[in-house]
Amino acid sequence: QVQLVESGGGLVQAGESLRLSCAASGSTGSISAIGWYRQAPGKQRELVATISNVGSTNYADSVQGRFTISRDNAKNTVYLQMNSLKPEDTAVYYCNGKPYAISWPGRYWGQGTQVTVSS
Repeated sequence: QVQLVESGGGLVQAGESLRLSCAASGSTGSISAIGWYRQAPGKQRELVATISNVGSTNYADSVQGRFTISRDNAKNTVYLQMNSLKPEDTAVYYCNGKPYAISWPGRYWGQGTQVTVSS
């Protein structure tokens, strides 16, 4: 089993930045990649960014150039640096862990952290 705990959400104004953290514990060796999803009220959950255990990254078009995903293997933590935030980035952000040979979303979820961007 893998446990994921997010932190770092909050209320900011448009144009400001936030950094989310996802701390992993348990059988982390079974995870091939970590992703950040978000879900806004009334909308489907959206895959925002992913990072593999060798550091390969991918981003949704909506956040490309503004968000950066990174990892600190020594701390078993993945970060999502969010710059130039927009009101449409408002959502609950979830960390997701994907085992090997499994497509997104993976089976491990964090509890979510709220990000609210005011205009």
